[in-house]
Amino acid sequence: MKIKRADIERILILCAAVLVVVLALRGNDQTTSQVLVEQSEIPVEQTAATAGENSQATVVFYEDGDGYLVPVTRQIAKTDGIAKATLSLMVKSSQNDMQAARLGLRTVIPEGTTFDVDIKDGRANVNLSKEALNCATAEQEALMVDAVTNALSCFSTVEEVTLEFDGQKRSKLSYGTDVSGVFSGGNLNLETVETFSDDANLVQLYFPSQTGRLLVPVTRAVFSDADVSTAILELAKGPQSASGLERALPENCGVKSVKLSGGVVTVDFSKEFKQAMEETDGGKQAIRAILFTCSQFPGVKKVEVMVDGEKQAMQPESATTFINAEEEVIAQYPGVVELD
Repeated sequence: MKIKRADIERILILCAAVLVVVLALRGNDQTTSQVLVEQSEIPVEQTAATAGENSQATVVFYEDGDGYLVPVTRQIAKTDGIAKATLSLMVKSSQNDMQAARLGLRTVIPEGTTFDVDIKDGRANVNLSKEALNCATAEQEALMVDAVTNALSCFSTVEEVTLEFDGQKRSKLSYGTDVSGVFSGGNLNLETVETFSDDANLVQLYFPSQTGRLLVPVTRAVFSDADVSTAILELAKGPQSASGLERALPENCGVKSVKLSGGVVTVDFSKEFKQAMEETDGGKQAIRAILFTCSQFPGVKKVEVMVDGEKQAMQPESATTFINAEEEVIAQYPGVVELD
C-alpha cells in the first residue's frame, strides 16, 4: 500500500494508551481512545464510555521547545460547541499560556483569535478572525494551520477541513503558507529529508520528548511499503540524530519479526527490549510508542509483544489514561518547565 503525501491515512493520534488496549470512545460526535494493559496484547475495540458526568475529553495541539506539534488530551466542561471550544484552548492568552507552560509547551494561535465553525457532511469550514493573520513567521503560520486542521480532524464528524480568514477565502497567508486547499490532518511533524520523491511513502512514528514526559508523533518518509513491519523497523531505528527526541526502544534492540494475521500484530524483539522495562516508567512509553505506531494501520485489532519468541506478560495499571493526558503529565512532573 502506497501512501502519498496528499492522501496519507489520518493518523490516529487520539488512539491511545496507558499500555495495551485501545478502547475507542465516542461521545458528543467525537472520537477519543483509551488504552489499558491486558497481558501482552493490545485489542482495538469499540466501546461506549464517557470521560465524566460533566466533562468530556478533547485533544488540543501545542508547540514544544523544539518546534514540534504535540497532542495533549484535556478534560473540559461539556458543551454543544466542543470543536470551537477546543480551538479556543490553543489561542494565546494568559490562562491558556499558563496551562500549556505547565506541560512545557506553548500555544500556537495568535492572541485574540476567535472562530466560527460549521461542520456539515464531513467537512468543517473554519473562519478565523483577523487576529489569526498576526503570526510572526512562516513557521508559526504552518504550526497554526496544522494545529487547527489536526484538532478538528480528531472529531468523528470531520473528514476534511477548509479555512477562511476574516470572512475571506485566501490562497496564502502573509508569509506564504498555502491555505487554499482542503486539509485532512495527518503528516504531523514531517521529518527533514534531503530529497523527497513522489514515490516515497509515509509512516507515523512516536518518540518521547527530550524530557520523556510527552510522546511526540513524527512522520517519516520511507522507500518501502508503508506497512506495520516497516513502521516498527523505523521505530527501532530511533529519531533523527538532531531531532531533540529520545529513542522509544532501547539502543541495539533488534526486530526479529513482525507478523500481521487476523488483525493481530505480533512483534518479536531481541533480548535488548527488556531494558525498556527497567526504565523509571516501567517501559510505559516504549509500549505506548509500539501501540500507536501499529494502530495507524487499518485492520489492526491487537498487538502482541514478544522477546526472543516468549510472550511478555505486562501487568495492567489501576486506571486508564489518554495520550499525553494533561492531568497525568502534570501529576508526574508537577513543576513548570521553562522554554527557551
